[in-house]
Amino acid sequence: MEPFVALAKRALRAGHEVRLVVPDHSGVDLHGLDVVSLGVDYTALIEQQGVSVVAALRSYRSVIKPLMRAVIIESARAAWDYQPDVLLAHPKILSAPLAADALSIPYVQVEIVPVVTPTRAFPAAGTVNRDLGRFNTLTYRLASGGERMFRRDLKDVSSMIGGSGGEPAPPAATLMPISPALLDRPHDWDSTVHLTGPWRVGGSETVSAEVSEFMAGGDFVYAGFGSMASGDPAARAREVIGGIRGAGARALIAEGLGGLQVPPELRGEDVLVTGSVAHDAVLPNARAAVHHGGIGTVHAATAAGVVSVLVPFIGDQPFWGARLRERGLAPAPVPQRKLTAHRLSRALVETEEFRPAVQAAARAMESEDGPGTALQVLETLR
Repeated sequence: MEPFVALAKRALRAGHEVRLVVPDHSGVDLHGLDVVSLGVDYTALIEQQGVSVVAALRSYRSVIKPLMRAVIIESARAAWDYQPDVLLAHPKILSAPLAADALSIPYVQVEIVPVVTPTRAFPAAGTVNRDLGRFNTLTYRLASGGERMFRRDLKDVSSMIGGSGGEPAPPAATLMPISPALLDRPHDWDSTVHLTGPWRVGGSETVSAEVSEFMAGGDFVYAGFGSMASGDPAARAREVIGGIRGAGARALIAEGLGGLQVPPELRGEDVLVTGSVAHDAVLPNARAAVHHGGIGTVHAATAAGVVSVLVPFIGDQPFWGARLRERGLAPAPVPQRKLTAHRLSRALVETEEFRPAVQAAARAMESEDGPGTALQVLETLR
């Protein structure tokens, strides 16, 4: 959500009209934006069944398929009602190419992580966790196979809004709001693929007086796994706090939406527990950041010049763990199933050797203007 909000705000400042089609209860500040509901609530879904792949498969017919149908139908309906000049969408909005075709406008694909644009340089994020060399391109077929699962819903979209009746045109452009400090642009990407730098809202984020006082008290490590509600969050918190204490640091714990749950016996003067915190206000003051490795947190930590210790769960998180390790920006990731206090403590001790490289990456990111670069691309399509 946040990257799209950042781009929308930049486009508004440039004099464009923008409408966002968004899920409910995202937690992102939408003040001052023209917003239409997508008719789905991902937060409620996570609260009900966490981020377990097994749970998703079990509830495919009763939960996932109806949710995806709402995404496919309502996003197309919103585009048709608005009649925009350009349509931007995440690849999971499977009906976006159909809607753009019916409206005879350019479709721009926004890949928050590299998942559908093939390259030999690395496998599609969220597929395999090792480099397959020239076979990496095959993994992008796996990642883009969702259309076959929702053919009936896509057919309903075509019936609803019309269109050419043929195969929709490929994206007029693909925008990836990713920093070149984290990912080199592969040589085999087409010229229509743009690595713009991150789209971050920024602004004057603040923290509570309690968090501010804790940060002023000395060395601390930030730890938060956001919405990674999987397994036993209390047992995971035990290992995390044990690992931070073992590295000789205090712990600022963000429990998030089920990622961590700190039992009373683990709390103390050296542990502050909160629901969530503003990354931009906290991370620059942290000794290290322990997190799941979503691209938003990876960008925030790197921009703050703080070394990450990644504990990947699912999706693109192992991908970013591998990329940071390859670029000398982080120690080897600790998969969540192998997370122990000893492993984490050892990784935290290693973070010092990566600090110069991360701080250099942070300086490089200061000159990036992701939303501005993206907007320049969009303005050539009008």
